[in-house]
Amino acid sequence: MFDVVLLASAAFLAGLVDAVVGGGGLIQIPAIFAVFPKEVPATLLGTNKLASMCGTSVAAVKYARRVRVAWSTAAPAAVAAFALAFVGAWTVTRVPGDFVRSLLPLILLAVAIYTFKKKDFGSVHAPVHSGMTERLLATGVGAAIGFYDGFFGPGTGSFLIFMFVRFFGFDFLGASAAAKIVNVACNVSALIWFGYSGHLIWKLAALMAVCQIGGSLIGTRLALKHGSGFVRKLFLVVVSLLIVKTAYDSFMKLGW
Repeated sequence: MFDVVLLASAAFLAGLVDAVVGGGGLIQIPAIFAVFPKEVPATLLGTNKLASMCGTSVAAVKYARRVRVAWSTAAPAAVAAFALAFVGAWTVTRVPGDFVRSLLPLILLAVAIYTFKKKDFGSVHAPVHSGMTERLLATGVGAAIGFYDGFFGPGTGSFLIFMFVRFFGFDFLGASAAAKIVNVACNVSALIWFGYSGHLIWKLAALMAVCQIGGSLIGTRLALKHGSGFVRKLFLVVVSLLIVKTAYDSFMKLGW
């Protein structure tokens, strides 16, 4: 019963955080790995994907109803992410992700420093690209993040938000809305492979999905109510926690 409560609580909090800035994997993935330490990692990642997909899908719908989603950017990014997330999920069942894990703290640190130093970063929604340039850049971002999400995953939503703010000129709220569309595509694609290859615990995923949806509804409401300033602050908090968590994991893996 304790394990059930732990996983349900982790899924709820992950859904709430994911709905605002991404990074719910910081909460949900460690919880599921702690409860099932002897389970195949790919199976736990597949179970996590199904729960995350449900929560993120609800958040995407809520954002689309209240925020003007930049579909000219989000759509090509989502298509590319869908294709490459499948490749990433296939790869993780065959190749260990230790190299990516060791680089992640450094990448997140650079993102945090840049966001903290740029005080007006993401405060104004002023898209800087259009036409073919916008579509090509969105495709590149979607492909890179999609592969990463399928292969490893933690911080995907946060990376997407940063990319949409930094390279497309979105504010944090608009970036979060677009990120949810791409994130759903990533989750669906990776889930197809995990499900097909049998790396999925259906009953557990269903329980966590319900809790994810509950957290997602609250998180989306908070983001829409408080706007980009709130999203920016929570983004910095989540990225900072991701830096600590991924650095700890990397050093422990190396036996430091």
